[in-house]
Amino acid sequence: MSRVHVICEGQTEETFVNEVLAPHLGRFDVYPAAALVGKPGRKGGAVTTARMLGDISLRLMSDSEAHCTTFFDFYGLDSNFAGKEAALALNDFCRKAELVEQALTEKVLEKVGQNTHRRFIPYIQMYEFEGLLFSDPAKLASGIGEPELAISFSAIRTEFTTPEEINDSRITAPSKRILQLMPRYEKPLFGSLAALEIGLDTIRRECRRFDGWITRLEELNVPTIQG
Repeated sequence: MSRVHVICEGQTEETFVNEVLAPHLGRFDVYPAAALVGKPGRKGGAVTTARMLGDISLRLMSDSEAHCTTFFDFYGLDSNFAGKEAALALNDFCRKAELVEQALTEKVLEKVGQNTHRRFIPYIQMYEFEGLLFSDPAKLASGIGEPELAISFSAIRTEFTTPEEINDSRITAPSKRILQLMPRYEKPLFGSLAALEIGLDTIRRECRRFDGWITRLEELNVPTIQG
């Protein structure tokens, strides 16, 4: 059995972990526990390196048998977050995420020690959680109770190679696109309903970085070969 602390940026990600990821990972004997970033009374909001390091360090040091991972998006990172400035100069969305993940990992290991490297699994969502929901535009539309929006959602999806590339502009971020078409969209509620309708398999097939993260979590109980 493996326990995983999942530090989330907001309630949408927290709900997704509890309602979608936890049942799936349980079949691999992996049990995620979601928590919002930040101290009590200051949950969620802008994600700074200091806030993130505080949460990661607390969980790695106080629960020596558990793993710790992150679930937040590049869009919501503070402008001074570790590695973000350098990442903004890159064009490839995968490289952007990898650079920030590497910079964060280095900060974590400096703070809590190199011996924790196997227990920390960084993950950055590019660019926003709602991007995942465009993995199946028709089911996104039906999942939020607006089936007539399927054509509009499909038009958005066809503009990008993968849903993970739907960009981070204040106007054209994935959630903003949904809100323009459905003003009553509420992220935690409708995001989870849509994800359940779409299904984890479809999201993984369409979103390779997300799939890689889930695969790493699934394999936590697989013995490593020492060579």
